[in-house]
Amino acid sequence: MGKKIVTLENVNPNFKNMEYAVLGPLAIRSAEIEGELKKGVPKPFNEVIRANFGDCQAMGQKPLTFIRQVLSLCANPALMTDDRFPDDVKERAKNILNACGGSVGVYTECTGLELVKRHIAQFIERRDGFPASYSDIVLRTGATEAIQNVLYLINHPINGTRAGVMIPIPQYPLYSSTIAEYGMHQINYYLDEDNGWGLNIGELRRSLNEAKKTCVPRALIVNNPGNPSGAVLTYENIQEIIKFAFEEKLLLMADEVYQGNVYGGKKFHSFKKVLMEMGDPYSRMEMVSFMSASKGYMGECGLRSGYAELINFSPDIKTMLLKLAAVSLCPNVLGQVAMYCAMNPPQKGEPSYDLFMKKAKSVGQTPDFFYVMQLLENTGVCVVPGSAFGQRPGTFHFRITIIPQPERMKIVLQKIEEFHNKFLEEYK
Repeated sequence: MGKKIVTLENVNPNFKNMEYAVLGPLAIRSAEIEGELKKGVPKPFNEVIRANFGDCQAMGQKPLTFIRQVLSLCANPALMTDDRFPDDVKERAKNILNACGGSVGVYTECTGLELVKRHIAQFIERRDGFPASYSDIVLRTGATEAIQNVLYLINHPINGTRAGVMIPIPQYPLYSSTIAEYGMHQINYYLDEDNGWGLNIGELRRSLNEAKKTCVPRALIVNNPGNPSGAVLTYENIQEIIKFAFEEKLLLMADEVYQGNVYGGKKFHSFKKVLMEMGDPYSRMEMVSFMSASKGYMGECGLRSGYAELINFSPDIKTMLLKLAAVSLCPNVLGQVAMYCAMNPPQKGEPSYDLFMKKAKSVGQTPDFFYVMQLLENTGVCVVPGSAFGQRPGTFHFRITIIPQPERMKIVLQKIEEFHNKFLEEYK
């Protein structure tokens, strides 16, 4: 055999810098342990509980009947005469099929079906109380792709200096991995753990001023509600962030995919709503917000559907994003159907309303990596080390999702408590 053509020495060096620990070594080991359990290998537990990433249905959450019924009819229109499907489901499926020219097997417009984008704009208007235009909506195959597209758009060195992107620490690894892939500069700003993981403007300024020595800051990414922190920004805090981005001429990128997952009496305020209520000059600044069908009550992670709303973008820049979207032909069409259902759910009086409402309620290792690997090996509970998301030097955390069903969550917490006490005793 001759030498390999593609080697680690001649691949794009940016790929070597990419990491995505949410589906990294812990997830790989989890799958191995599941295989070992099936083969009868003795373990101190009988199942692996995946609390490492936000895949609701992988943790037993049942998909919404309404969404799946519409998907079924769109994928197989021959079922349209089946009496088991309510009339409101059939109506929505017909609307989608008409918009697609009769089949969801076609390529749609590269930024998504106009029908779906119009319903997204209506959802935004209901949420914020301000007009939204379907022409500002870009559907992508998951909010992940939408975020990547915008970062790709602004990835332009100035006078030989790399573009920089401000991201929260702890952060969702999508940001750091994409920034690394694109050869951009990652600008970390630390969230305030002692203040509910809040965002301190003084920390933003410190981070930005330090970064200006080595890069040209172009964008500020804000995750609200936070992932992995779960923090929900206050109205006043959002105002401060908007003013900061305006003064520093940064593109504000609001990742709001968890807006349907707010707990503890907190209230979600969209960045667009606050921006518009602040009036001139802030209401004219550029901003982009992101939403997904993977989170909230939908939980349709595998259908890969998300969108970006481009606020106050100039027409020529929207054209650039249109070209970028055209390269991938179109977003996942069944994913668009799921988003259409999420934006256009059953209304009171429609046949599917009651059922829908009932379902919608429902060793060379870093210390934290060593801890969570031991947790997995001893309990079957899979979480993610805090270092995967970033953390202040000298501090250690792990991130756990709270998507397991309540009874299973009790088991998870009990297992963690028992393991933690034994761990402290063994390594004190």
